[in-house]
Amino acid sequence: MSRSALSLPRRAACAALLALATATSALTSLPAAAEVKVGVSDWPGWVAWYIAEQKGYFKKHGADVKLVWFANYSDSIAALSSGQLDANSQTLSDTLGPLAKGLPLKAVLVNDNSAGNDALMVSPKIKSFADLKGKSIALEQYSVSHFVLATALSKNGLKPGDVKIVNLSAGDAAAAFLTGRVDAAVLWNPWIQQIQQSGKGRPLFTSKDMPGLVPDLLVAQEKSIQGKRRELVGMIKAWFETEKFIREQPDEAVKIMSKVVSMSPGDYKVFLPGTRFFDAAANKSAFDAKHPQSLVGVAPSIAAFLGEHKLIEGKPDMARGIDASLLADALK
Repeated sequence: MSRSALSLPRRAACAALLALATATSALTSLPAAAEVKVGVSDWPGWVAWYIAEQKGYFKKHGADVKLVWFANYSDSIAALSSGQLDANSQTLSDTLGPLAKGLPLKAVLVNDNSAGNDALMVSPKIKSFADLKGKSIALEQYSVSHFVLATALSKNGLKPGDVKIVNLSAGDAAAAFLTGRVDAAVLWNPWIQQIQQSGKGRPLFTSKDMPGLVPDLLVAQEKSIQGKRRELVGMIKAWFETEKFIREQPDEAVKIMSKVVSMSPGDYKVFLPGTRFFDAAANKSAFDAKHPQSLVGVAPSIAAFLGEHKLIEGKPDMARGIDASLLADALK
């Protein structure tokens, strides 16, 4: 599974915004126009849309949906931001940049939260966060991995300056950790499981310890919400059937999802425990600004990280960047 492109690069939001010029080339291979054109990239909460397609949930709910696969996640953000997709599968962190620039986008659904698929892995000699002082930590700088580390340090009384960050791609970071060249690394599955199985490391902190802060969304253009509302509402209804299918028939769900990304079902199954797929109740909480883990509630923490590292300009207004009315219609 490729998550190096699923970032703040899953995850460099700034780089994604600057990639608008690449959207045209990315779209030259897209299929003919469909009723609702939706970008999808390699992450469990988004690959799951292919379950909705294959199980007929879109048709059942009157949604004429064309899923458009992007091998390069940042190209999908550029395509949505430039209006060449009706909606896209993207993170909250990668949505705040366009919102800060005033682009007419709205989050309409939360597919999932990372709930363990991202982790700070440490060597056996590190017993606590106090032991991390002065130690080297490999990660993709300014990515969600970087955000996970910043959150972990803050929650445990440390500052970024207390550790030595080594900027490496995820695969290189995992290799550096396994060979003992760094003391810790922030990674995602399947590297987490591989390191645990090797006996060379364990998770000291995971995305499960920061609920609500790593959400994956369906984000739509305002013009598409206005012109294709029925189809988008149908998509949301289809999602709830998809979530139920994954929960009740995980083996069958994994077979469908793993085939999309050319992995074996056995290898892909590792992603399910660390992905909290959002049902209707979880979405209602996520869109309720009074809830502390809602999109509006967690956005300031993410925006502060992005702003500190100059990955966005201005302050995004998350309240203006969501549209809960489609969810409400889907739940009627």
